[in-house]
Amino acid sequence: MMVIESKRAEFSIEAGLAQLLTYLMASPYAEHPNYGLIVTGGSFIFVKLIKTEVPQYATSKMFAIRNPGNELFDVLRILKRLSKIVINRHI
Repeated sequence: MMVIESKRAEFSIEAGLAQLLTYLMASPYAEHPNYGLIVTGGSFIFVKLIKTEVPQYATSKMFAIRNPGNELFDVLRILKRLSKIVINRHI
């Protein structure tokens, strides 16, 4: 699990995505999907990278803590699920 974070809210998600994908491509775990998270202020986007002959990635919707209902709990739920995936890989 790789996390790219910026303290400046104006930090571009696209710039963070390029940086995150570079790090995920360098991961030595090509046999499993690699996961990442881009955090910009109060916004969160999850990224999944599958390393195949032609690498493919997908992004989640943007979660925001300022939305009605505060989506931070959704982010924490996803992080908990991803941690279980990573732990099960190493058992």
